[in-house]
Amino acid sequence: MADERVYRISFLQQSEVYEIYARQVSQGGLLGFVEIEHLLFGERSKVVVDPSEERLKTEFEGVQRIYVPMHAVIRIDEVERQGVSRISEPREGSDKVAPFPMPIYTPGKGD
Repeated sequence: MADERVYRISFLQQSEVYEIYARQVSQGGLLGFVEIEHLLFGERSKVVVDPSEERLKTEFEGVQRIYVPMHAVIRIDEVERQGVSRISEPREGSDKVAPFPMPIYTPGKGD
């Protein structure tokens, strides 16, 4: 159990950047989605409470796994230890990262 991996996943959700921690990340069974399981949150017994982490705990309460569209994922890192999950605004100038090009299917051309 000491060798369990922890992943930090950053993705866009309704013009906000979500940064969450999880034990398992995979391509999953849904085409075009990243499957995230075993979400990790800090202990509720802390004296200092981060409002964005509390919002995430409430939003994902009772959720066993989430599916995030691949084009919404900003970054996935394997980290040594769990940090604080948070919701933040995109940083100024963060539009320099371009989404993966998607194939364009136009019916009638080359069929």
